[in-house]
Amino acid sequence: MEKDLGDYRKSYEKSELNEASVLENPIEQFQKWFYEVEKSDGVDEPNAMTISTIGLDGFPKSRVVLMKKYTHEGFIFYTNYQSEKGRALANNPSTCLSFFWPILERQVIIKGSAEKIAENLSDGYFESRPFGSKLGAIVSEQSQVVASREILEKRLAELEKSYEGKEVERPENWGGYIVKPISIEFWQGRPNRLHDRIRYTLQKDLNWKIERLQP
Repeated sequence: MEKDLGDYRKSYEKSELNEASVLENPIEQFQKWFYEVEKSDGVDEPNAMTISTIGLDGFPKSRVVLMKKYTHEGFIFYTNYQSEKGRALANNPSTCLSFFWPILERQVIIKGSAEKIAENLSDGYFESRPFGSKLGAIVSEQSQVVASREILEKRLAELEKSYEGKEVERPENWGGYIVKPISIEFWQGRPNRLHDRIRYTLQKDLNWKIERLQP
């Protein structure tokens, strides 16, 4: 089977990015871009991001998760700590996050280190989740092999009965991570493939160095 995609071409012409216009702090620059994406039409989940980890087998793996919060310290998401990504992060916390917003022809690439957030913060977020999502976190032994979907649905049905009228507490193996960045790159598509790339790198004095990268 073969398919040639060489004719898939697009000219990126919606915006530009330069050193004079970016903010001094990359989190503030991210916030500016994120607000602009939220206001634009055509982005279903602007908080969807790709997270890449180095697995226990030595291979990198990328998957899409949802960012649930960002602060001046970093970017927060939630998962099962015993999942493939959770075990990978326990072994090697170095990770990469990337956002792709094609409607504005933009990417953001974040390198940093992931660490678990405080338990009370994970408790607070878990409490805000819908009832079904809470039970789903308990039902699924994330990343483990299962013989059929019916097994999961049966477990869920049993839990729905046992938790009827009761509060669902966060399981200990589920919670949040914060990725604290050491590098954040903003990519803006431009004509003739001469894209704008501005990278922020954290320095020892905790200031950010701003540089332009060639496309």
